[in-house]
Amino acid sequence: MAGHPDPKLAALRAQGALHPHPEAVRDPLFDTHAFFDRRDLVQVKYEMLRRARVEGHAVGMTAAACGVSRPTFYHAQTAFRDRGLPGLLPQKRGPRHAHKLDDAVMIFVNELRAAEALGARALAQRVQARFGVTVHPRSLERALRRQEKQRR
Repeated sequence: MAGHPDPKLAALRAQGALHPHPEAVRDPLFDTHAFFDRRDLVQVKYEMLRRARVEGHAVGMTAAACGVSRPTFYHAQTAFRDRGLPGLLPQKRGPRHAHKLDDAVMIFVNELRAAEALGARALAQRVQARFGVTVHPRSLERALRRQEKQRR
């Protein structure tokens, strides 16, 4: 199969759903049929939860057989209970929005841009001097672009 890309592997990797240690999945279920894919972290978590809940397997042994920790089991259990199958999908890490660029900072930036023709680097320096917040110039550029789109 050398030279032939695996589309499922690429999709799992792109979605962050690729099990980081598929070799650690020792649950015999994943040896029974090609349908069960130890590389698919969402499927592994679902089967882990099902084994514990439906078949009554012990949490610690089930988690270990699926190559995850007990805390990961309980996190998956809570996520599945609260959000269903989508809760098992990996969540994006880090901030969800430009949290440093609040309304006050953006008003200041827009006022500076109206008064002077400053680039993103100079704007970032002025923001740091005024608010004590370190902002990457690229973050400022993205925030300004979002504002432009909202005005349209």
